[in-house]
Amino acid sequence: MEETQELVLQRETVQTATAQQPTLFTELDPEVQLAIRSAADKKAFDLLALDLREIASFAEFFIISSGSNQRQVQAIADEISEQLKAQLSTRPVRIEGYSAGEWVLMDYGDFIVHIFNKESREFYDLARLWRDARPVTLPAL
Repeated sequence: MEETQELVLQRETVQTATAQQPTLFTELDPEVQLAIRSAADKKAFDLLALDLREIASFAEFFIISSGSNQRQVQAIADEISEQLKAQLSTRPVRIEGYSAGEWVLMDYGDFIVHIFNKESREFYDLARLWRDARPVTLPAL
């Protein structure tokens, strides 16, 4: 029985090749571009954007990034919130997880920002869950 449980608990890593053309950064809404730039300004790493328009109705884009600790995760969230408010008068509909700083979710309606610490990002693995989404080509930020 233990052998069976061990096999079930091991995650299988599957690489799939997508024939989809990536979405260009310049095609994104100004709010999404600013959120990505703001995360990069606060040294977010493993920055990833996914185009959900063809596969989901609740949001158009996911922005996924990581911070090295609770303070950096919160600083990234603060920067995104402050820049979108100051430059584009855009505020999140809802923010979840800010006080814990393990996974901050910022819902802006058309797009959702996910900011993880390393452990939470590996555990939830949103990029794998949403692997059918079109990737967004990000510039060197």
